[in-house]
Amino acid sequence: MRFTRSSGVLCHITSLPGEFGIGDMGPSAYAFVDFLNAAGQGIWQLLPLVPPSACNSPYSGYSAFAGNPLLISPEGLVEDGLLDREDIKPPGPWSTDPSQVDYENVITYKRDVLRKAFERFQSGQHPTLQAALDQFVAGASWIDEFARFEALMLHFGQSDWTQWPIELVRRFADAIEMWDQKLKTEIEFSEFQQFIFDRQWTRLKRYAAERHVQMYGDMPIFVAHNSADVWSNQKLFALDIFGKPTLVAGVPPDYFSKTGQLWGNPQYRWDVLESTDYAWWTARFRGALQQFDLLRVDHFRGFEAYWEVPATAKTAVNGKWVKGPGAKPFVAARNKLGELPMIAEDLGMITEEVHQLRDELGFPGMRVFQFGFDTEEDDFHRPCKYNERSVAYTGTHDNDTLMGWYRNRRPADDASDPLDAIVTGGDDANWQMIESVYQSASDTAIVPIQDFLGLGNEARMNMPGKANDNWAWRLQDGMITDDVIQRIRVITENSNRMASQPATT
Repeated sequence: MRFTRSSGVLCHITSLPGEFGIGDMGPSAYAFVDFLNAAGQGIWQLLPLVPPSACNSPYSGYSAFAGNPLLISPEGLVEDGLLDREDIKPPGPWSTDPSQVDYENVITYKRDVLRKAFERFQSGQHPTLQAALDQFVAGASWIDEFARFEALMLHFGQSDWTQWPIELVRRFADAIEMWDQKLKTEIEFSEFQQFIFDRQWTRLKRYAAERHVQMYGDMPIFVAHNSADVWSNQKLFALDIFGKPTLVAGVPPDYFSKTGQLWGNPQYRWDVLESTDYAWWTARFRGALQQFDLLRVDHFRGFEAYWEVPATAKTAVNGKWVKGPGAKPFVAARNKLGELPMIAEDLGMITEEVHQLRDELGFPGMRVFQFGFDTEEDDFHRPCKYNERSVAYTGTHDNDTLMGWYRNRRPADDASDPLDAIVTGGDDANWQMIESVYQSASDTAIVPIQDFLGLGNEARMNMPGKANDNWAWRLQDGMITDDVIQRIRVITENSNRMASQPATT
């Protein structure tokens, strides 16, 4: 896969401004597409769109296939005739800090609004929408198990599914049938929410495509234990007979954490997956590539070798490396889906074998500006060393903002600072660093919106290893000014990255 020379902006939908306490697929999303188009950007990179299962993290969803209902636009429900404007009026001020998502109150508000829309839908006054929902459900192979799981999860108070009655844990057919009838309305409500999410996303993606903006998604390699995926596919994961994980995922000590990161996701049983020709992975890739134009595979190195930790461990320190499936899941998917427009997230403790796997599959890798200037010796991530087949970043969702990092870095006292060759003075250090990334040889350059705006670490999206207070930062109306748009456009033009046509293979 080879991408045309291009650039884009990283900004999750939850970070968009708006009156409903959280960014969504309403007017602010369309305005963001207009901003990208005006600034000459051809890519909008997003974090995973899945419904989060813990700490509001988009990297820990209770489905690898479903969409997050919190991203549904109340105004879109009015547009579809399901609600009146008065029905979506916010209950009051969301929080004392408008730059942060007020998750607790937003969850309650969105659930109430969606419930009201569902009740109106059930009145039978929307035959066109009903036909569209029926078509959506018929075409979504994952929806039955997801809706069943979500209804059960809410019924049992969002408890771990291994705490449900044993007949549900073991998925006895008569128990499934009984609970399907008992929770029929809740299952239909779940299907309705996914239909509305897909409907709004499809509109937004079409709007972006008409303006030559590609949607660039993100796929975590692992899925949460408390998810529809694990509950309905227990043989594919390292679980005991009661559904409890026996082996979990993480990473050893690295740049982000001295004790590593213990993610807790159950490990895959790659031997079982191989016996199915990786059917579950092919279905997952198919769904993601229908949703996005480009796809970043998070923790790509886990396909070459993964850090396996006993489920009883308190930290990730005492894990071990285990050989992964390599190219096999991608080859199986490519045989059925055709070319895979994917980017390998090849950061962290990367070996030559990981680079070889990435190159074997023909995927671009990643370069991150901040990593290139943390030590004098590490020049792999410096813009002068980037190769064409790569995606260059000032930083990712896991990094501090560019200016937060810049203000806090401490170069060695006894050595020249290589960053001096890029930041030569003035009050626009962020623009100088961004320009060096844009001028690099990388086919694609991506910059978080916080870095274009020169924001400090108060605008950081995620602190790896920290359980709470992540994923909440939001843009405010008026932050993206005409001056910002013009400056981005000039840098883009000067680096020959102006958007024109979508990337081709």
